[in-house]
Amino acid sequence: MKLNYKRTIFVGFAFFLICAFWQAYEAIIPLMLVNKFGMNQTWSGVIMALDNVLAVFMLPIFGALSDKTKSKYGKRTPYIVLGTLVAIIAFVGLTFADNAQLAQIRMDNGTAQEMYWESETEIPNAEKTYVFDKGLSKNYTVKDYAAKVCFNKSFKDLTESEIEQTKEWFLSIGYETVYYFDNETETYKAFFDEGYTAGKNEIKQNAYTNLVSEAHGAYAWQQTLKNPVPIIFFILILLLTLIAMATFRSPAVALMPDITIKPLRSQANAVINLMGTAGAMIVLMLGMVFKTSALENQTASFTWYVVAVCVLMAVALIAFIFLVKEPQWAKEMEEESERLGIETKSDEIEDYVDDEVKEDSGADKGGIRELKQKDRAKFRSLILILASVALWYIGYNAVSSKYSLYAINVLHKNFNLTMLIAQGAAIISYIPAGWLAAKIGRKKSIICGICCLMVAFFTISFFDSATPSIFIDIFFVIGGIGWATINVNSFPMVVELAKGGNVGKYTGYYYTASMAAQIATPILSGLVMDLVGSMRPLFLYSTIFVLFSLCTMIFVRHGDNVKLKDLKNETEPEIAEGGENNN
Repeated sequence: MKLNYKRTIFVGFAFFLICAFWQAYEAIIPLMLVNKFGMNQTWSGVIMALDNVLAVFMLPIFGALSDKTKSKYGKRTPYIVLGTLVAIIAFVGLTFADNAQLAQIRMDNGTAQEMYWESETEIPNAEKTYVFDKGLSKNYTVKDYAAKVCFNKSFKDLTESEIEQTKEWFLSIGYETVYYFDNETETYKAFFDEGYTAGKNEIKQNAYTNLVSEAHGAYAWQQTLKNPVPIIFFILILLLTLIAMATFRSPAVALMPDITIKPLRSQANAVINLMGTAGAMIVLMLGMVFKTSALENQTASFTWYVVAVCVLMAVALIAFIFLVKEPQWAKEMEEESERLGIETKSDEIEDYVDDEVKEDSGADKGGIRELKQKDRAKFRSLILILASVALWYIGYNAVSSKYSLYAINVLHKNFNLTMLIAQGAAIISYIPAGWLAAKIGRKKSIICGICCLMVAFFTISFFDSATPSIFIDIFFVIGGIGWATINVNSFPMVVELAKGGNVGKYTGYYYTASMAAQIATPILSGLVMDLVGSMRPLFLYSTIFVLFSLCTMIFVRHGDNVKLKDLKNETEPEIAEGGENNN
């Protein structure tokens, strides 16, 4: 039997719209929180973790509920349709709260400009930040910073004329204005001649991201504290949006195993992930059209961008409704599984029962003991797989939730373009990753993916604004290939341990592990960056946790794929060539 690619693509429209939403969410929500509400990395991380807090509780519940749901439309479809409609309405509504805050921080009058100029910014570990002189005080005013750039003096040492010149320069800074810091002499140089070439020891700095953004963030936070109504409404609408998304994620993902026999699930999951990545890539292209990563748009309205994303989600939902015949396809899968004897050879972890009960029914005591030992071994593998999922999501999600800010402030690159390249690498890797698992097994394929992700993150941690874009793109491609290989094979390993009636429950287990990780990582990574006083540790932080996931994955013994020929011959299943025999 071969995978029915057409059906799998149709089912993939549900994952398409899910990934489209999350790509937009992770791109603009951090920008809203930091640039418009003035939050630091830690507090923005707390807000970014809300969806994962909800998901930990809701995904297993709605996964299990969908297992038991009976309707003429199927078990999963009602959740997908209703959840998507509510999420679309709420997501658009979220932009109105954002616009209300935006109205508070517009720099359109003299008073606001003065506050902007006067704002203080706290610089932890200032002596470790290369754009500042050593020994600077922790509370460093914007006036002092601008004075350093213009005259290499502190503000209190400036003449009246120099004060006016400094203030005029600061207020006239454009998004592309640069200055240079000389490491050898520890002096600042403000240049207005675009033809200037930096000296050997001089580091080029973007004046807006290194100076204006600090003042703007401080001013925005002052306005948030002064009138918290917009942030209150923002969080309430955000909660509604996230709840709606959480109600149908497990049912949507569980639909693939519902219509696909076990040996083909890695290949099917490759198609599903391909559809999801296609949705994310289209949203990234929309981001480029709406210029969401451009410096001049960091305090712009995102309403029309969100509307465009929601239209895309609605189109995918309509395609799903008209093309997917869930009850019919699920029934056909059950009949095919029964014909091949797949359920009788399931890796399902059975409930423990008392030996005496089985003895009364004539069961062999030695067989019972062997069954219990096998169940315990499978349970250990399930825990190790879920631990691995949590650890690599801690690493990956730190990057995905913070990269829009990192790209703008550290790399000075277009984050939409970079992520589009990474997604492009992933999308051409999904099908080969499914084939690879059929050859060497899911576990070994995942380990290969983890190694690629580690190499990419570790190398990128050394890049800065002077790094040529081509090198950044190359290692994002490597990371995209690694992440695709991990994603294609990890979910099937978990549901391989489930019977058909429990797929939703095991899907909930998988997403509980991933979402629990994503609760902690935006907060923890934000705290690390705030303590260091820089976003530079982001990729090193991610590398460490991906390494931990390799350590746990090595000890997994169950959940790999079996060959169809073994099921047809009704012999003891053999793990696909290159894999381990786990039965």
